[in-house]
Amino acid sequence: MLYQRWRTVAAERGGDLALRDFASGRRWTFAELAALAEDRPAARAGVAFPSGPGPEFIFDLLAAWRENRMVCPLESGQPRPALAAAPAPCVHLKTTSGTGGTARFVAFTAAQLLADADNIVATMGLRADWPNLGAISLAHSYGFSNLVLPLLLHGIPLILTPAPLPEIIRQAAATETALTLPAVPPLWRAWHQARCISANVRLAISAGAPLPLNLESDIFHAHGLKIHNFLGASECGGIAYDAGAIPRSDPALAGSPLQNVSCSLNAAGCLVVQSAAVGEAYWPEISPRLGASTFQSADLAEVRDGCVFLRGRLSDEINVAGRKVSPETIEQVLRRHPEVSECLVLGVPSRDAARTETIVVVVVSGATEAELKRHLLQSLPAWQVPRAWRFVEALPPGTRGKLSRAEWRRRLVPETPP
Repeated sequence: MLYQRWRTVAAERGGDLALRDFASGRRWTFAELAALAEDRPAARAGVAFPSGPGPEFIFDLLAAWRENRMVCPLESGQPRPALAAAPAPCVHLKTTSGTGGTARFVAFTAAQLLADADNIVATMGLRADWPNLGAISLAHSYGFSNLVLPLLLHGIPLILTPAPLPEIIRQAAATETALTLPAVPPLWRAWHQARCISANVRLAISAGAPLPLNLESDIFHAHGLKIHNFLGASECGGIAYDAGAIPRSDPALAGSPLQNVSCSLNAAGCLVVQSAAVGEAYWPEISPRLGASTFQSADLAEVRDGCVFLRGRLSDEINVAGRKVSPETIEQVLRRHPEVSECLVLGVPSRDAARTETIVVVVVSGATEAELKRHLLQSLPAWQVPRAWRFVEALPPGTRGKLSRAEWRRRLVPETPP
């Protein structure tokens, strides 16, 4: 199904630009890319593992589709896992981000991948005359759904960059009259600070982590560019999209459900996503949380007035002497302080059994602990103000653009005060 759809797209677009590799300067039309896919030697049997930021990812993927092989994209340098191909009709395995713990795989059918691409292109209004500038991982669910599938299944051209460095982004964008630029918040911040956001960016998208309101507002006022917040998950592809023309006023707003996507809440208050794009199952383990076109997430949420508002993750809730608080609640207030660049809040076991957990914050800020505590106390009760503070020079996200609470919890537990 996927390769046939690609051949149809390639035949329709013919001599139009399909792919440009900034690193090498090479370009391929749709016809040239189709011919390359047909001529590429057959690979060994088994699962195909496309990886890397370059055109080889696209070439290897098309060859796998042609040969009806299972595909499992990997990050650059990620070792190939020992796994058996998921049963038919599954054709694709995604690796979950693992921000809450251990990563695992999600199996998809061709129809589910196609539905995700259709939903994203229709909702976001991706256009063939606005090529996607590829600055995020092609292997991650976000990059695969927003860059790779629109290219191959909808004919949206793709410009590949070897790294998201500001000067590379500036130069890669310079030769196009209009662009779509999907990224993650740390990249948007770095590009804004480097003043490299090009005036020809027509559609700007942010996903993978919460987009701070001050960053969204700063970019809007500096460039007249609205950053559209996008919520997705490895298990189901696109979920919600903020299509508004001006910056959000509520950091919890994820947006409205994508076309053909339905959002509701379960008994625990967690987001439930239903659509034809939801994955078939976790693999090789299965779970009642995923299947039959339904994904039951661990994201605490509110669905109101046709919009999805995120209220944290059920597994991340911090228990302070029986009172529960979501770390996102504290992070959202902290990020409103002008001296806070980034922060991560988490709970770690307290040595005081009655207290249960201690609230810890890791923060990048020029303000002092006392100043930040006063800032928090203006909006939060005293028990929600972190007791342990760690100031760092930077909070770099992982390869998938997310901060891992699980990783920071492992690092901080031995040094957290009672």
